[in-house]
Amino acid sequence: MLRKYSHTRTNIDNIKLGVLTAFTSGMVNVASWILFFAFTSNVTGNYAILAEEITKGNWFQVLVICLWIGLFFFGSYLANNIIINSKTVKRQISHSIPLILELFCLIGVGFYGELHYEETLIETEFMIASLTFAMGLQNGLTASITNFSVKTTHLTGLTTDLAIHLSLLTKANNRKEKAITDKFILLLSILVSYMVGAIIAGLITLKFQFQVFFYVSFTIVIIIFYDYIFSKLKPHDE
Repeated sequence: MLRKYSHTRTNIDNIKLGVLTAFTSGMVNVASWILFFAFTSNVTGNYAILAEEITKGNWFQVLVICLWIGLFFFGSYLANNIIINSKTVKRQISHSIPLILELFCLIGVGFYGELHYEETLIETEFMIASLTFAMGLQNGLTASITNFSVKTTHLTGLTTDLAIHLSLLTKANNRKEKAITDKFILLLSILVSYMVGAIIAGLITLKFQFQVFFYVSFTIVIIIFYDYIFSKLKPHDE
């Protein structure tokens, strides 16, 4: 799932990565909304809030929102930078580093929320910042290693692309084009997985609050170790 890079990846590789990372994104986004009344898996809404705060002259909030946007940006930058500059390291290891950093962010928010959170504004803003950075890392990783085929933290562009590919499939000639069909299946899989993750996170968060981030972390662990486990099993299959 993480070993292959860019054009060496198959559509199945991208589907597996897209489904699992979209699942985690949906969980994080809904959990963030329930716990903090903020979306953390994308920055589109943050730009709208930024504009609103600028018009109101709330300059401290402007700085906070700029920080959130900047952390998403930095997370994506860092993930890609690690991947393209780690040629001497095994690809599977370098591709795991952004997910390990994301894992620390999620576990940190989970533990702090469970043990110390007093619902102050500064605490809330800090945890939103941590989750936004984590989602930037994840989106930067998936986009980088799949040659921009997989982006799982937001659905705006994905919904547009899904509609376009569905319209392409209405033409008889295009139905025979494997690339179009494969892309449609990939996008649909990501969309469904995101929604499933969001629904499950909603149920968990309403009952267990911050423990939801431990469930998300478990999914990240599966992604990190999937290739290692598969590589151990593969010789017995051949």
